[in-house]
Amino acid sequence: MGEAGAPGSWAASKEARAGIDRRWVGKIGGGELRGLVDAALSNNQDLKAAAARVDRASAEAKIAGAGRLPSLGLGGDGRRNRQSFIGFPGGAGGAASNVNQQFGVNLNAAWELDVWGRAKAGQEAAIANAQARQYEYEAARVSLAGQVTKAWLALGEANEQVALAETAVQAAGVLADAVRERFDRALDNDGGTASQVRLTEAERSNRQAVLAQRKQERERVLRQLEILLGKYPSGTLAVGARMPAFPAATPAGLPSELLQRRPDILAAERGLASSGRRVKERKLARFPSLSLTASGGTVSEAMRDILSSDAKVWAIGGSLTQPIFEGGRIAGGIASAEADEREDTAILRKTVLDAFGEVEQALVAETFLAERERASQQAAAISEDAATRAGEEYAAGTGDVLTLIEATQFQIDSASQHAAIRRMRLENRVDLHLALGGDFSAGR
Repeated sequence: MGEAGAPGSWAASKEARAGIDRRWVGKIGGGELRGLVDAALSNNQDLKAAAARVDRASAEAKIAGAGRLPSLGLGGDGRRNRQSFIGFPGGAGGAASNVNQQFGVNLNAAWELDVWGRAKAGQEAAIANAQARQYEYEAARVSLAGQVTKAWLALGEANEQVALAETAVQAAGVLADAVRERFDRALDNDGGTASQVRLTEAERSNRQAVLAQRKQERERVLRQLEILLGKYPSGTLAVGARMPAFPAATPAGLPSELLQRRPDILAAERGLASSGRRVKERKLARFPSLSLTASGGTVSEAMRDILSSDAKVWAIGGSLTQPIFEGGRIAGGIASAEADEREDTAILRKTVLDAFGEVEQALVAETFLAERERASQQAAAISEDAATRAGEEYAAGTGDVLTLIEATQFQIDSASQHAAIRRMRLENRVDLHLALGGDFSAGR
């Protein structure tokens, strides 16, 4: 893709149905997964942190806007003074003195006129920054849904792998017991040799080790899912995760639609807009500032006369300030803002390029993963048939125990590989949904 714009269609797929599938969470995992995603959206700590960043940026935008409005403050003061006059006779042989008191109430107003639009540029920069944080929150929300879905799929595969490992342990145990029985009965011609006994016992131990490994993996994934849900990772979450059938193809739309839909692209664009307004704000700092001030109130020597109309005082004024020498502060601020703008430009371009790449990679991967799944499914079916025939031949005395062990092992390994590829294909579908940038509807 050049800088001229987005391509007219995806390179990996000519399909260009418009729209986005917002119901992909339910289509993949049904009601259970929808409930888990809803729980994560309510309790995940990373998402709460992202929401707090949105609130902070919104508050900063309000603060920036306050600079364009007049400020008004109400104040009051009271003082009592004593003054001595040295050299003048006073009472009781001391110097003459005077005691007075003064009370006042005043209302002060100040307004820096935004003649050149510097304050406006600062406010617009803060608003764009707040919008960027909002889009980042939306990106985090969709990403969290994807993480929960992947953890749920990984748990579903782990459940299948544990079941396969348990079946393998049981089969290895049956074979080891049968060979031991033949050896004890000294039926060497039927394969009951000492080496076969040790071989089958070793196979059973090996399968028990694999079962422990599969259970460990399941516990790890379960705790990972609990953390995503904002729960303590106790491993007690009741989840009946299972890998579902592969859903129908999702609409990929047009590449140009991605620019208006992916929240990370929109966040990067708003970040660039913010830095652009900061450049303008820093440049306008070279211009003079015009401020107006006004105050009005009352001053009286007696508290009871503080609200009297005869005690009124007021003042009004204005000031014009032109920066002349700032020690390089203004020039340095402009250079810093321009560097930020160049950085945000590069970030936006890379974000767009990465987004296109993620979609293309997911589309390509879906094609090859579908082929791998079909091949692994066929291999699993053939290996299951081979293991069945090897068992029948061993029982009939025409097959050897080594062939039976290898056939059984290949059957379990083929089924395990098929389960892993199915999960990879489902996870790639999740990646495709995330890459396309469409939102989701977790609830029913």
